Amino acid sequence: MALSRNAIWGTNGALPSDIRHALDRFFLHEEADASQLAGSRWAPRVDIKEEDQRFLIFVDVPGVDPASIEISMEKGMLSIKGERSVEKSEQNSRYTRVERAHGNFHRRFTLPDSADADNISANGKHGVLEIVIPKKAQTAPRRITINTAQ
Repeated sequence: MALSRNAIWGTNGALPSDIRHALDRFFLHEEADASQLAGSRWAPRVDIKEEDQRFLIFVDVPGVDPASIEISMEKGMLSIKGERSVEKSEQNSRYTRVERAHGNFHRRFTLPDSADADNISANGKHGVLEIVIPKKAQTAPRRITINTAQ
């Protein structure tokens, strides 16, 4: 059986993202995604979306109770911490493959100045944590006149 180039590299000739992320974390510690802390056992995938009135962060955390996830905000840094526990196996059962990551995770994101840190909210549903970060009301620039009278 012959392997085609596309079987390893993908149809566009690029390295698959999972392999690229693993290589980045192994070889380029200082250049890897800074939102994934070194002490974490795994890092859940995130999508970050900006809308007109808010920012949205979607965090994939299947198997993690949303009530056990800690979200905090300090000095412009949003921090998400949690843990996915290993399922307890029965005495006579054996796993032939274990691919799902488990253990502690910790992600951090620097928020822009336009983020309203006082009104952040979060919802968890179907293994996805949705964090809503409203934007501050924009203030119109104001022209300041120079007093020339002496």
